[in-house]
Amino acid sequence: QVQLVESGGGQVQAGGSLRLTCIASGRTFSGYTMGWFRRAPGKERELVASIMWSGGATHYVDSVKGRFTISRDSGRNTVYLQMNNLKPEDTAVYYCNAEPPEGSRYSVWGQGTLVTVSS
Repeated sequence: QVQLVESGGGQVQAGGSLRLTCIASGRTFSGYTMGWFRRAPGKERELVASIMWSGGATHYVDSVKGRFTISRDSGRNTVYLQMNNLKPEDTAVYYCNAEPPEGSRYSVWGQGTLVTVSS
């Protein structure tokens, strides 16, 4: 059974940095798309960044381009989200997601980690 465990959230001031970690277990993830989503208070969940486990192609939402970097360590089955120059509007619960080649209906989610950015 696939499990995702996030860590690294916390409270920082605007301009600060955090690194989120997602440890994946339960299978090999070749062919998966790994993503970081967030849900801010009163807003819909949105995809922040994603990375193909095989090949490493990445995608970012426009609002985080140039500030956030997604990466993965295949040997450790871990996905990271390095967040720099954080802004108050980045405040949200961040979720790790593993989407198999079969599609999003089979996605697995982590429990979420809270990021709070104060001005």
